[in-house]
Amino acid sequence: MASGVEEERVRGEEEEDDRPQLSAAAAEALREFLLEQGPDGGEEGEEGGGGVELVAEDWRLSQFWYDERTARALADEVVRLISLSVQASSSAAAAAAVACVACPTLYAYLKTSSPDLPAQLLEYDERFGQYGGDFTFYDYNQPEELPAEMKHAYRIVVADPPYLSKECLEKVAKTVSFLAHPEGSFLLLLTGEVQRDRAFELLNVRPCGFKPQHSNKLGNEFRLFTNYDPADRLGGWEQNGGATV
Repeated sequence: MASGVEEERVRGEEEEDDRPQLSAAAAEALREFLLEQGPDGGEEGEEGGGGVELVAEDWRLSQFWYDERTARALADEVVRLISLSVQASSSAAAAAAVACVACPTLYAYLKTSSPDLPAQLLEYDERFGQYGGDFTFYDYNQPEELPAEMKHAYRIVVADPPYLSKECLEKVAKTVSFLAHPEGSFLLLLTGEVQRDRAFELLNVRPCGFKPQHSNKLGNEFRLFTNYDPADRLGGWEQNGGATV
């Protein structure tokens, strides 16, 4: 039987293996980044191409920001979903509420394009406390340790689990269930292609033709999964063979 120290070491190695993998060029950039940052982490930075200002990625926390095309496409889709939810709900405020689970790039783009939109960012990195009441500390290892008023309060939930492990997705799925409205919510899940079957099993989501990209290119293939068919948006749902439905 492994000692406690050995078990902790093995768990740490498995978590490293489950992180999204950088391409060779991005891995070299990471090495330079860590040398520049030192022990205190990053400074505030800005996404290229006229993007939205965010704190710098901390790759030690498995943080990889979306590129501008991805962030804008997701923000546009969320705004469309809000419109659909408001039309179908007796409470416009409740229908418009959006939970962004570990996806600060999306939150920043939403608040830039629609400042009055009620969006909540759930994040482990407390640098995002700069967003005031829109920030809630979130540790996926305690998936339901969230304020009681957030339970079943969101018609739209967007989640981007920080790791590609079975354990991480299972725990984030519990968070999604905690947040989602009991009468139904739109769910957008951003994770690796390797999670396709597991994501369907846990959350009943299917891959879209639209493929999210990150500012620093990753070696893993990332996908967008939804629990609804976006039809002519986001490339629609894919069939098993890879073609859109």
